[in-house]
Amino acid sequence: MPPRIKVLEALGAIADGRVEKQGDKRYRVVSSEGDRIYKVYVDKESLLVYSDDNGTKYRGYVGYPIIAALMLEGLLPFDEDVAKALKGIPWRRLNETYKRYALVEKEVKRIASQRGVPEEKIDEVVEKVMNRLQSLRLRLAPTMPLF
Repeated sequence: MPPRIKVLEALGAIADGRVEKQGDKRYRVVSSEGDRIYKVYVDKESLLVYSDDNGTKYRGYVGYPIIAALMLEGLLPFDEDVAKALKGIPWRRLNETYKRYALVEKEVKRIASQRGVPEEKIDEVVEKVMNRLQSLRLRLAPTMPLF
């Protein structure tokens, strides 16, 4: 399971328009600073997924690019209000500044709260996504699947 913050990062990426479907089962996700492009594969039928982001490749959890693609595919819950409140968040800068996901999440919730979305709403959305993610039983592919 990914860290909770990855759900928020996925919502922010969608709100920023950084997630683009590239054809059947493939997505392109641009990092928050625009300097990295992640390749994502999502097969709704087999639940086989892949992304070349660091969390997925090196830590073995479903990273935010996959979560974002799954939201756009309708396999994970998506909340428009929370997504809008997370638009423009400088994720990498926050991660590098705070160095702990719990502290980044606290700061992101503060920003979202200032934008009119209470922390309780964010926690509710994260819990729904995490519960659904756990029940999906996704399979991580070691490399980008060919088809």
